[in-house]
Amino acid sequence: MDKCIIEKGDEKKIKEEKKANKRKVTNMNSNLGKCCEIGPLTPLQRRDEAFDIRENATKFERDLPLPGHPCNGDENLFPNKIGNFTKALPHNELGEVDINAYNAFIRALTTGNPDMFENIPLGGPTKLANPQASYAYDLTGPDSHHLTMMIPPTFSSAWRAGEMAEDYWAALTRDVPFTHYDTNPLTIEAAADLSKFSDFRGPKQDGVVTPNTLFRGNTPGNLVGPYISQFFYKNIPYGNRTVEQRYYSPIAGEDFMVTYDEWLNIQNGGLPNSSITFDPPRHYIRNGRDLGQWVHADFTYQGMLGACLILLGYGSKALDPQNPYLDSKTQNGFITFGSAQFLEFVAKASRVALEAAWFQKFLVQRVLRPEAFGGCVQNNLTGATNYPINQELFESSVLPKVFAKYGTYLLPMAYPEGSPTHPSYPAGHATSAGACATMLKAFFNESFVIPDPVVASEDGLSLLPYTGPSLTVGGELNKFASNIAIARDLAGVHWRSDANGLELGESIAIQILHDYKNTYNENFSGFTLTKFDGTKIII
Repeated sequence: MDKCIIEKGDEKKIKEEKKANKRKVTNMNSNLGKCCEIGPLTPLQRRDEAFDIRENATKFERDLPLPGHPCNGDENLFPNKIGNFTKALPHNELGEVDINAYNAFIRALTTGNPDMFENIPLGGPTKLANPQASYAYDLTGPDSHHLTMMIPPTFSSAWRAGEMAEDYWAALTRDVPFTHYDTNPLTIEAAADLSKFSDFRGPKQDGVVTPNTLFRGNTPGNLVGPYISQFFYKNIPYGNRTVEQRYYSPIAGEDFMVTYDEWLNIQNGGLPNSSITFDPPRHYIRNGRDLGQWVHADFTYQGMLGACLILLGYGSKALDPQNPYLDSKTQNGFITFGSAQFLEFVAKASRVALEAAWFQKFLVQRVLRPEAFGGCVQNNLTGATNYPINQELFESSVLPKVFAKYGTYLLPMAYPEGSPTHPSYPAGHATSAGACATMLKAFFNESFVIPDPVVASEDGLSLLPYTGPSLTVGGELNKFASNIAIARDLAGVHWRSDANGLELGESIAIQILHDYKNTYNENFSGFTLTKFDGTKIII
């Protein structure tokens, strides 16, 4: 019997559906008459199997244990909310939020009522950045509320003090080429100073921060080779053209929000009174200022899109060994296990990751930005306040240097507007990068050695050959994700702990891959990848 002929008992069902829908069905190709479709399943079998696959994926996500969502407790500890994100709301002269405005903010978040968001008092023309995304549902991967994170540092902790010192040092060394970190007096002093903090959690060698570990990530591969990942340097094949990765860079020495009036204006949601001045030639990324500007202007998955295109340009030898088409004598992958899937999954993972980050930012953590903490340091050291900031920060050699250069203890910012108007923890860049990098590690061979590695010249106008240990796809993807995450620290808008978003994004990508595991016809044993903590998994 032709597979497209109506099956027994379906004629009555079709008539009922016609009547219920109150429409004339002139051609139901999946159920009526003859058609040209071939394949192993009848239309009804295909429909039911498609439903079962989707239902099983949904049930798997639903039946995972519900996690707790702990926070650092600062919101309840400090009545003036100094430990929480308040940017764009009205503040007093000390930079303390108007408590009525903050309570309106919390009421809107608690209820989820769209009308209440419209009644949140603002201090200036700058708006909050999409807080209602915290409630969004998605049809792919885990629900944003079904993932948890470790508790971020508290306002008064030694952990937070070490992170603030790191951001101060990053601001002071923005113009130092990464290749000079081992010889520049400032970066050498920064490493020595950060080593003195009792709870500094950046990477170390033999128990101390060194110029080689300074401002680097904690994942495997970060300490191998140049500071900047090869995926920031390699040309990107882009259709019928090639994109050379030279970018517009701000001029050296230009920092923002270093006067108190300017800082307070920005906290109140005011508009900046200055803008970035750019150095005319485009540069390869050579220092913290260049890298910070890259993450100022990028779109959500821009970097990982480029990385995917670079990896596709290496051909089949760079594909994951489990790819079912590597051993095929007659077929190549494309829509499945090929470029169409790889590129689409990178974009897909990025948005789902941002939904999870926004849930944590607004509905759980609400952590203040480093620039706000800098205002607390300023007010403490000028005698205006006595906030419980950990003493280790005041013993650091970085604060006198900041004051000597700028005349205040405020955190010098790379952007005139400072941070975005959403809470700090976790970093959206980190969460998106973690999800996208995990996708790429699943699709490509992590052990593949990147050919002809390079490093930017001191002036950023050329690329020079890199000679040193081999750089693998897995290590450079980890480094790339860390570069993207920590670049926001170098600009002053994030904390190191905000890069915990990498692991959040990783969890999202793994669950998306799991949801899709039964959608393939190919003989496929599963995705293999190495997580950011170094463990190898099969999905």
